[in-house]
Amino acid sequence: MSDATTTTVKASVLHGANDLRVEELSLPSPSSNEIQVAIKATGLCGSDIHYYSHGRNGDIIMKEPMCLGHESAGVVTEVGKDVSNLKVGDKVALEVGMPCNACELCKSGRYNICKGMKFAASARNFPHTQGTLQERKNHPAEWAHKLPEDMSLEQGALLEPLSVAMHALDRATLSDERQESVLILGAGAVGALVGAALRLKFPRTNVVIADVDQSRVEFAVTNHFANAGFVVPMKRGKDTEEQLAIAQELADLSRQTLAKSFEHSAGFDKSDGFDAVFECTGVQSCLQSAIYATKSGGRVMLIGMGTPIQTLPISAAALREVDLRGVFRYHHTYPRCIEMVVQATRAIEGGKPLPDIRKLITHRVHGMGEIPKAFKAASKPVDPEGNKVLKVVINL
Repeated sequence: MSDATTTTVKASVLHGANDLRVEELSLPSPSSNEIQVAIKATGLCGSDIHYYSHGRNGDIIMKEPMCLGHESAGVVTEVGKDVSNLKVGDKVALEVGMPCNACELCKSGRYNICKGMKFAASARNFPHTQGTLQERKNHPAEWAHKLPEDMSLEQGALLEPLSVAMHALDRATLSDERQESVLILGAGAVGALVGAALRLKFPRTNVVIADVDQSRVEFAVTNHFANAGFVVPMKRGKDTEEQLAIAQELADLSRQTLAKSFEHSAGFDKSDGFDAVFECTGVQSCLQSAIYATKSGGRVMLIGMGTPIQTLPISAAALREVDLRGVFRYHHTYPRCIEMVVQATRAIEGGKPLPDIRKLITHRVHGMGEIPKAFKAASKPVDPEGNKVLKVVINL
């Protein structure tokens, strides 16, 4: 139980584009329903990179200095007097979106789209909600999830992006009663995590993954994040007609890959396209292709946040009742993700060929002073030695 005291902690604070500074922040003791957590592992997300590189994330502009980081896990160092579910020394993953808990969306369970949401390392609200790249941080106990002893803190940090993937699967309403086909566009960390969730939750599903980067596709297939994959040709159309023709070519290529890779699989129709397509890039041409590649009555899951205004073949969706479903963050996913990761890790260590999310961590840095190096590494698809960059984790 905590006393009413204030201390100082070191934090990595962004003051503007490419301007990270290590500073000391005041940290009070946790309130009655909070815990204080020593942050140990934080993964870098695309939104972190946008803030670091541009001082903004799309049309959300920083108005004051802000700590970045929201994919985090750590160890409880203090607990508020009303906290009974956690104790000092527990390992926890932080769910860093804090909704109002009072609106109709929250009451219906969809707290991820609460209009009053305060999300760590986001400049949407002012004052900004500070992120997790600090030595210790107070956090509502309600939104901290205890980790099993055999789960690492780095795995705990990966639960946040894995939750995005899990929520996408929830929204896709896939069936485990029949063999379905799924296409993932984008083989970065998010696409690979979607593949991992699919392979673990729906093992009968045939998963095809695509990317412009051959090494990412090979990584995903070799490490069981997908059953098959192909490289997206780099083509650009000079007008809408050409762009849509290229998108149709990509959709044809995806169906050909599906048919070739699973020609001996029975029980599902490979001719019309995919039951669901998970679009993880936000690129207009990929979303166009996603619509064409989805079978009649199928679903396109909008995960990637890229170009905000796009030209799409809406009639190709409407006339075939292809649903376009938005995916924004997550709700009620952490306990299921924890169970999934624990079971998969035990199975992998027992020799089963399953996706291991630990392999997505391609780069690590240690200590507050190395954080700028982490952001520079995460800002590029490959490091100076030519190794691919998927997920960068900061260990404190």
